[in-house]
Amino acid sequence: MSKLAVIYWSGTGNTEAMANAVADGAKEKGAEVDLLTCANVGDISAFDAVALGCPAMGAEELEDGEFLPMLESIEGTLAGKKVALFGSYGWGDGEWMRTWEGRCAEKGIALATDSVIVNEAPDDEGIANCKALGAALA
Repeated sequence: MSKLAVIYWSGTGNTEAMANAVADGAKEKGAEVDLLTCANVGDISAFDAVALGCPAMGAEELEDGEFLPMLESIEGTLAGKKVALFGSYGWGDGEWMRTWEGRCAEKGIALATDSVIVNEAPDDEGIANCKALGAALA
């Protein structure tokens, strides 16, 4: 059985709803899932896969108070794991996700599936895409 960490930061609840859907999709495939906020992330070496969720902030950037420091602390341990990204945005066109994907590539982190982004709260299609992301990591 694969073990998946779904790690997220959410300001409005949109990314949290996405994280729950990612976890549901992985559980449906039989994975053991830990749903973690940034503040609760410790050693991730026990996980086979990691889904990272963060909304776009400011000028299409990752949240830098909690999420970015946590990401910087675990990036070195993500290479070789199945990793996927998700998050919501309220403006722009998703540039923050393309920047984040590029950052992963620079750090040697291969993404296991396409990233999922939704505008504002996830609709039925967004929830389905999040479940598919979770299933791909399981």
